[in-house]
Amino acid sequence: MQPFDRFPTAQLAPIRWVLSDVDDTLTQGPRLAAATYAAIERLAAAGYRVVPVTAAPAGWCDLMARMWPIAAVIGENGGLCFRHDAAAGATERRYWAAAAERDRERARLVQLGRDILARVPGSALAPDQAWRETTLAFVNGGEPQAPAIAGHLAAAGARSTVNSMWVLGWFGGFDKLAMTRRALAELFAFDIDHHRDAVLYIGDSLNDEPMFGFFPHSVGVATVRHYVGQMRTPPRWITKGGGGAGFVEVAAALFRAQH
Repeated sequence: MQPFDRFPTAQLAPIRWVLSDVDDTLTQGPRLAAATYAAIERLAAAGYRVVPVTAAPAGWCDLMARMWPIAAVIGENGGLCFRHDAAAGATERRYWAAAAERDRERARLVQLGRDILARVPGSALAPDQAWRETTLAFVNGGEPQAPAIAGHLAAAGARSTVNSMWVLGWFGGFDKLAMTRRALAELFAFDIDHHRDAVLYIGDSLNDEPMFGFFPHSVGVATVRHYVGQMRTPPRWITKGGGGAGFVEVAAALFRAQH
C-alpha cells in the first residue's frame, strides 16, 4: 500500500464513480460525521455518482437510498441494491435472487442462526438482524467466537465474511463485486469491466477484498491496517485518517483534480 497523498492527480481526473464501504469507512465508529456527509453531498453536486457498497441490512439501505445524496446503495454484502427516484417518490429494489429463492434461503438462515447460537458460547445475532433480507449477521466478538461462527457457516454450505462489526453468512453467488457489476450495468448501463479506471473504491475490511482486487483505484482508510495481514489483495493506497476522515481525504483530492 502506498500513501494516498501520492496518488497521481492525472489518474484522479477520469474518475466519475465513488464506491464506498460504510461502517468504519464513512463512519467514525457508529457515527456518520457531518464532514463526511458533506463530502458525499459535494461529490454528488460535482457530478460524481456515489454508491455505498455495504454489508448493512436492507432497513438501513432503504433509509440511505431515500435520504442520502447517492446514486444507489448496494447492501447486505451484495444481496440487494436500492435506488430512489426522487421525482417519482419511489424506491426501486433489486435483489440478487428472485423472491421464491430468497424466501427459501431466509428460512435456512433462520435455522442456521439458531444452531450457531446454541453451539458457539457467547455468540449473538446482530441487533439489526430483523431488518435483513438476504444475510445472517452475528456480532463480531473477535477471537475465538468469530472464527467459530465462520466455521459453522462454512460447514452448513454458507458463504461468509467478516467486517469490523459483523460475521456475515449467506447462501447464493453474490458478494460486493458481483452485485456491483450487475447493478451498475442494469441501472446505469455502466460496464465496470471495461471502464474500471472511472471507478474509485474505498473500504476498510475483509469483505472489501474483492473490490480491492478488482479496481485499480482502490483505497483503504487507515483502519484497514487491522485487517491487511489477513488479506491476499489489500488496497493499493491508504489514507492518513481512519474511517470517515479518510473518506474526506479522498473527496478533497477528487475536488482538487477538477481544478
